[in-house]
Amino acid sequence: MDVDDERRGLLDEDLTGLVSEQDAYLSKVKNRNLYLATFASVLGPMSFGFVLGYSSPALPELMHIADPRLQLNNIQASWFGSIVTVGAAVGGLLGGWMVEKIGRKLSLMFCSLPFVFGFTVIIAAQNVWMLYIGRALTGLASGITSLVVPLYISEMAHERVRGTLGSCVQLMVVLGIMGVYLAGLFLDWRWLAICSSIPPTLLMVCMCFMPETPRFLLSQGKRQEAVEALRFLRGPDAPVEWECARIEDACDERGSNFQVSDLKDPGVYKPLMIGIMLMVFQQMTGINAIMFYAENIFEQAHFKESDLASVIVGLIQVIFTAIAALIMDKAGRKILLIISGVAMVISTTAFGVYFYLMSSGASLDLLLMDAAGEKPHTDLAWLALASMAIFIAGFALGWGPIPWLVMSEIFPVKVRGFSSAICVLTNWSMAFLITKTFQDMMNLLTSAGTFWLFACMCIVNVVFTMVFIPETKGKTLEQIEAIFRGAAGP
Repeated sequence: MDVDDERRGLLDEDLTGLVSEQDAYLSKVKNRNLYLATFASVLGPMSFGFVLGYSSPALPELMHIADPRLQLNNIQASWFGSIVTVGAAVGGLLGGWMVEKIGRKLSLMFCSLPFVFGFTVIIAAQNVWMLYIGRALTGLASGITSLVVPLYISEMAHERVRGTLGSCVQLMVVLGIMGVYLAGLFLDWRWLAICSSIPPTLLMVCMCFMPETPRFLLSQGKRQEAVEALRFLRGPDAPVEWECARIEDACDERGSNFQVSDLKDPGVYKPLMIGIMLMVFQQMTGINAIMFYAENIFEQAHFKESDLASVIVGLIQVIFTAIAALIMDKAGRKILLIISGVAMVISTTAFGVYFYLMSSGASLDLLLMDAAGEKPHTDLAWLALASMAIFIAGFALGWGPIPWLVMSEIFPVKVRGFSSAICVLTNWSMAFLITKTFQDMMNLLTSAGTFWLFACMCIVNVVFTMVFIPETKGKTLEQIEAIFRGAAGP
């Protein structure tokens, strides 16, 4: 017993020494170049946001355009919106291969090409198929971006700012969406495509001056280049050899080549299952359904300017995603996911109530008739508006940015490309599935039943978060990996 106590004491001393050594190192770090590299990389998610938002202002024009070769019917318009998710699912798989073969930086630079080519095809479109091809290409680029950028940032950033910088991915996506909504108020669909090609062009140029991530360089045996990258990212005063040695030890211990047998390792399959479930649950919150109904809800609330309503929705997303980014490294990932999940449970339940009352409006009015037999005015639009605002704010606070952030943190370096590709494929496949089957769900379960199903899924989200997701705030990527390898599990 005395020996065990002594061992525990030595372990505590080692941990205390490591923490104090870590604090001493981080106190000498300058973040200026790290912020610069992050800004360059998040031009990718901004481009991705322009792709997602493009269909909203462009579709009404394309459905009523004078040129019969380009005019979209309802089915074609549905494919114009959803084919992006198909391209993105393929892009996720391609991105997983690219980050391992050519690295994070080059993958990010190359993904700007399908963005620009895709928008160029849309600008030059002479028929519907050219529109589809352009959307599929921009979707492919979006899938690569959604995998590469979180990895690039998490491998560059240190633990004190990794949460904030990682949350900038989702922040730039919603800024891109709001930007294209605003531009759509003034530009037609071709000029909007030209405008949308500017961020990926800047991405290609800016990334030329940024370094590859130190962890990837070390996994490739390029130690000197890794030290130089760390020196650029941490500033001239930080003793980067200490951080380099720490990362190198982890790389040496785990090995650098992924094999299928690695999937038996709890340090691999536990984070992989958590990453997959995070992506499934993110889509099962009903975010696509809410956005699908946004325009109708604003119209029912007598808000005739639906374009302006879209900008308001985008603004709510931006504000609360920015709040999440600011508090991520203080509050932690887990508590924000729980708060976000609870907010969405409340809002989707209220949405269900709204649609239930709307569908049974006639019987409700009969019950509420006064003695004179006059029907009262029952305007429930406020309930829908409040539910939508709470849902979008809740989603932006947690389940929007955090699954992508956690995905970039929890995988060991040797399986990071493969595991991230599986997660991105899962996310975009679920997005496509829910988008295409949403109307069938509405017909089968009714509007109220569909939203109550989403409420149940949000409850499951909260329970899953509380039981299975470890807190990664303030931990290095190597410490997070050790959590999953521990006997106690996640």
